Amino acid sequence: MFRFFSLMPVIAGFSLFAAWLSEGVVPKLTVLSQPWLVLCNFVYIFFLGGPFGEEFGWRGYALPRLQMRYSALISSVTLEIMWAFWHLPLNFMAQPPGPQYEVAFGMLLGSIVTMVFMSITFTWLYNNTGGSVFATLLFHTMVNLSTYVVFPVFETQTGPLYYLTSIMAVAIIILAIFGAKRMVREKKQVS
Repeated sequence: MFRFFSLMPVIAGFSLFAAWLSEGVVPKLTVLSQPWLVLCNFVYIFFLGGPFGEEFGWRGYALPRLQMRYSALISSVTLEIMWAFWHLPLNFMAQPPGPQYEVAFGMLLGSIVTMVFMSITFTWLYNNTGGSVFATLLFHTMVNLSTYVVFPVFETQTGPLYYLTSIMAVAIIILAIFGAKRMVREKKQVS
C-alpha cells in the first residue's frame, strides 16, 4: 500500500515537470532541499490542513452509509458534491488561507472536476484497506503536501491541467480494473 501513498508526489511532480516543459518556468522547490520542512508540513497538514478535520466525516461516516445504498461510484460522486460545497467558501475568501482562494470560474470548475475523480481514488483506497480512515487521512495529507507544498502545481499556468488529466487517468484505471460497483480487488477463488 506504501506505493499508493507515493502516487500523489509522482502526479504532482509529473505535473510540475510537464508545466516546466510547457512554460519554461517553474516555482522554486525550496522545501525539497530541507527534509525537516517536509516533515513539519506533513504534521501541520495532517492535523490542521484538512485531513484530520475532514476524513472522519467524509470516509469514516458518510462513505460507508452511502455505499450501503449505492454503488461505490455513485457514492463517490455524491460525496464529492458535498466535499465541493464544503470547500467552496475557500474560493471566495479575501485573505489567502490556502491555494483555493479567489480562483477564476474555470479554475473552480476544474477543481470540482478534479475532486470528482479524486473522490473515486479515495473510495478505492478506503474500500481496499478494509475501511481504514487512517489510510485516507495519510492519503489526503499526501495530496495536500505534494500538490501545494512540495510540488506547487497551482503556481503554474499549465500544471493544473496536467494534474487534472493525471487524476482522471488514475480514476479511470481504477474503474476499469476494479469496477464501479465496489471498487475492490476481488479475491480469487481456489478450486
